[in-house]
Amino acid sequence: MEILVFLVPLALMLGGAGLVAFLWSLKSGQYDDLDGAAWRAIADDDPPPQEAPAKR
Repeated sequence: MEILVFLVPLALMLGGAGLVAFLWSLKSGQYDDLDGAAWRAIADDDPPPQEAPAKR
């Protein structure tokens, strides 16, 4: 039971660190454009390949 003396504060510190990281990500704008990354992943921005000149 005395292990709880260490585990409870450790769990609270880890939870607080996760909350701070989440709030930082909100403040820095990580969630501003949720759809943009999804569309950029599937967008076909590459130009079509050039055809090789025909050999004579």
